[in-house]
Amino acid sequence: MPLHLRLTEVTDRIRQRSVVTRTAYLKGLLSERARPPVRDHMGCANLAHAWAALPVSDKLRVRTERAPHLGIISAYNDMLSAHQPYESYPQRIREIARSQGATVQVAGGVPAMCDGITQGRRGMEMSLLSRDLIAQALAIGLSHEVFDGVLCLGVCDKIVPGLLIGSLHFGHLPTLFVPAGPMPSGLSNQDKAKLREQAALGLMDRAGLLESESRAYHAPGTCTFYGTANSNQMLLEAMGLHVAGAAYAPPDSAARQNYTHQAVLALLTSIRSARDGGRQPIGIGELVDERVIVNAMVALLATGGSTNHLIHWVAVARAAGIRIDWDDFDRLSEVVPLIARVYPNGDADVNALQAAGGPLFILAQLLDAGLLHGDVPTVSGESMARRLEAVSRISNDNAVLRPCSDPFQSQGGLRVLRGNLGRAVMKVSAVPEDRWRVRAPARVFSSQEDFMKAFDQGELDSDCVVVVKGQGPRACGMPELHKLTPPLAVLQNRGLRVALVTDGRMSGASGKIPAAIHLWPEAINGGLIDHINDGDWITVDARTGDLELEVSTQVLDQRRAEKAEGSARALTIAQAGPIESTPDQHSLGRGLFDGMRSNLTPAEDGACAW
Repeated sequence: MPLHLRLTEVTDRIRQRSVVTRTAYLKGLLSERARPPVRDHMGCANLAHAWAALPVSDKLRVRTERAPHLGIISAYNDMLSAHQPYESYPQRIREIARSQGATVQVAGGVPAMCDGITQGRRGMEMSLLSRDLIAQALAIGLSHEVFDGVLCLGVCDKIVPGLLIGSLHFGHLPTLFVPAGPMPSGLSNQDKAKLREQAALGLMDRAGLLESESRAYHAPGTCTFYGTANSNQMLLEAMGLHVAGAAYAPPDSAARQNYTHQAVLALLTSIRSARDGGRQPIGIGELVDERVIVNAMVALLATGGSTNHLIHWVAVARAAGIRIDWDDFDRLSEVVPLIARVYPNGDADVNALQAAGGPLFILAQLLDAGLLHGDVPTVSGESMARRLEAVSRISNDNAVLRPCSDPFQSQGGLRVLRGNLGRAVMKVSAVPEDRWRVRAPARVFSSQEDFMKAFDQGELDSDCVVVVKGQGPRACGMPELHKLTPPLAVLQNRGLRVALVTDGRMSGASGKIPAAIHLWPEAINGGLIDHINDGDWITVDARTGDLELEVSTQVLDQRRAEKAEGSARALTIAQAGPIESTPDQHSLGRGLFDGMRSNLTPAEDGACAW
């Protein structure tokens, strides 16, 4: 099937925009390749330190036999259900590698926090920032320069983008991602959402809510809804960075163990085949080119994946010298059909998606429709097209996965909104089409807590556009505002026309409420969102892409002047003498991230600190 014209157009647009940065990136990668092998130029004391703790047999292999030496970067901790299975992986990987005459060391660990635990809490303000910290931690682990290839162990929200960003800064090394799989299905996502709405209405006590949540999140593995964690795995499959089909096999299953075995073998094959041919193996920085980034974008749209990736994959692409923006997603969304219905876009969970055909069915459908670059290489050595040749084109459950010829929607699940308020994105795949346009008066809040107080006190009893400002990257690290979803759903269920506008984030679990999120310029940078007053009329329209504040220029200029005057007065007071600071601003370690926050780029530029 020839490539769809739009796919070619967007890929070419990205390639042209990235000429300078991609060329510089590849030049740096080639410079790393030109360096002599570590074993030949590193000092004896350096090498002795690196291998001091290896068993004698491994020392002989790595020193005398020049065996491939693999590094593991792990996000293991046993508090995160998705990462708990990784505890046993290093030993298993060592055994597989030794059986193939190779050696392995754990190069380092990276932090891994759970957005599900920190939702609505102070720790959420460090969540997005952890992504770049993860990339930096990977860089520390690989800075020892002793590895021939890398296995990355990570699954969840910021962990995979962070590992990928870090890996691309070591783009000369062959790198493969090893997932751990989802937990078994528990309480259905529909029941969970209903019970949360009941709790928001005061119809369920804390004990009952905790019991229901504990039936939803109950075992090792990723959460089973199609949020950021499971979207990560879909995108890695689309990029060819897993062994084929590895994304959603359950933890500790025979299939999961087999995929891990295949991953080690694939990495070793890549290294040894290149050596035998007198060349170096293909590094992740060469593999991840403009076509591969576009494949990930298409997979996200076709499955109605997490809105977080409109931030994360911009940063991932940037790490490879590739420049993408939200317009690229928007252009692709016009032609990429939605072929998956997984919560919050449908009733099924990710285990049902796997049973219906899984990521390989989705990719095969996109390939056949000309919506996937099939000529890109994968970590297993074969092209994406070759990888998908034997994949069944028949869905096992048309309520969950459909062919591109009979999609759930003719277009993808994301829209870019533009207007005098700035630029934002909306996940429309879970929003009923009769709710895509809301025009209503604003109700303005400076935090989730302020909104919840108004909701609990019954103040929200008419159509409104809820504005939550001061939640952007530089203001407080751009926390997810997922706690807003149940009460907003309650308001919508009452028949009110409601929408959300915010410079903060919503997660991959953002649901049926029209939400213009990731808005920039953010409030702290003088964005117009900071000058909205209660009662101002706002139009949020996913059909036309409009995001408009209906206030005259003269009134807005007056509001800006008054705010500037107030800021100047506050500065004068502060300069006159010491004032009490709010202790909570730096509690829970958040003060350690002040410098990083102040340097973050806007959301559409990836919210990067580098």
